[in-house]
Amino acid sequence: MRTVVLLTALLFSLALPARAAEVAAAQSVIRAQEQAFARGDAAAAYSHAAPAIREIFPHAEIFMQMVRQAYPPVYRHRSFDFGEARVSDGHVAQRVQIVDDEGQAWEALYTLEQQPDGSLKITGCSLVKAGQAA
Repeated sequence: MRTVVLLTALLFSLALPARAAEVAAAQSVIRAQEQAFARGDAAAAYSHAAPAIREIFPHAEIFMQMVRQAYPPVYRHRSFDFGEARVSDGHVAQRVQIVDDEGQAWEALYTLEQQPDGSLKITGCSLVKAGQAA
């Protein structure tokens, strides 16, 4: 029994750095896109979108226009802070607390998926005012 407990603890401790690395990679991708929005760099922001998003929005400028219209707190904000993250089989769900330019608090849930080349790309973002059900 003691061996099983030690083995489980060892496996769990080995999984934590991998999960931490996946979360750090996901946050890096989200932050890079957020900074591209701040610079108005459509091509850079678009480069972090997953293939399924690129199929819906086939050009960087179309994607950028959609973000400006549908996700104004993501596009322009006062603060952008990472919250809880969950990792499962090459997928990451990352919560982000955002305060928009008018001081309103928002909750974003980004989803990312590992691509065949090993990179992570953003597959979606849901956005609700803080305190409202998602």
